[in-house]
Amino acid sequence: DRTRPVPGTSEYDTPGAKAYFDYWGDAAGEPGLGYYSYDLGSWHIAALNSNCRDLPDGCRAGSAQARWLEADLASNAGKCILAYTFAPRFSSGQRGSDDRLAPLFRILYNARASVLLSGHDQHYERFQRMDPDGYADEQRGIRQFVVGTGGDNLREFSEPQSGSEVHATDSYGVLRLTLESDSYKWEFLAANPEFRDSGRAQCR
Repeated sequence: DRTRPVPGTSEYDTPGAKAYFDYWGDAAGEPGLGYYSYDLGSWHIAALNSNCRDLPDGCRAGSAQARWLEADLASNAGKCILAYTFAPRFSSGQRGSDDRLAPLFRILYNARASVLLSGHDQHYERFQRMDPDGYADEQRGIRQFVVGTGGDNLREFSEPQSGSEVHATDSYGVLRLTLESDSYKWEFLAANPEFRDSGRAQCR
């Protein structure tokens, strides 16, 4: 009852991700779109569809999803903002950064979002607060986590991208977030007891 999903690439192996929308029903937002938002305590949460090639107008600036996101965040100005997608905007993994998400990331940045969560690449990685152009921005940037450690084969990568603060390619686990009134805490609960990552930061 508490699961709020976003579609991954495999969901679109069924045309239009129909099986995904049929299974999740109202929890997945409006059928066919794959993006929606909700409030969780004092936080506003945006669930985004990163399958840009499967959307009629993609994720470009001016697309239906981009226009919706701008309006949604504008109507929730002043709240702490977290977003999540399947594919990462930035990643050091084998699948790498998804440049198609750049317009959505810029909208989140302009709205002073704090956190972006993603999976897809099969490792754990935490980035510094980043700006839309891939540079560290401690004042206004968005902290992104890549958490693809839920059970599929873990994958190595050779060279961390700029801005990658913490990364692990040898430990399954889950990320636990605690959203407070004006801050958040993170803790990666690893199956490998030798690896831990945790911290706390103010929301934007």
